[in-house]
Amino acid sequence: MPTYEYSCKNCGRFEVFQKITAESLEECPTCGGKVHRLVSKNGNIIFKGSGFYVTDNKPSSSGGSEGSSSDDKAS
Repeated sequence: MPTYEYSCKNCGRFEVFQKITAESLEECPTCGGKVHRLVSKNGNIIFKGSGFYVTDNKPSSSGGSEGSSSDDKAS
């Protein structure tokens, strides 16, 4: 479940774990005041598997016709 950050005029900032499909809060759970949901800056993206590093898909340097050449990029 994602963590959403809210701002309350009375209490300040707080975080709430909610489902993606859940409606955003309109009242502060502590004081009952009006809240605004803030844009989060931490995406918590997890990369699993191969293909995420430069060395994973690097063409071999043993000659051959693999890899891209300057002719391939021009066309």
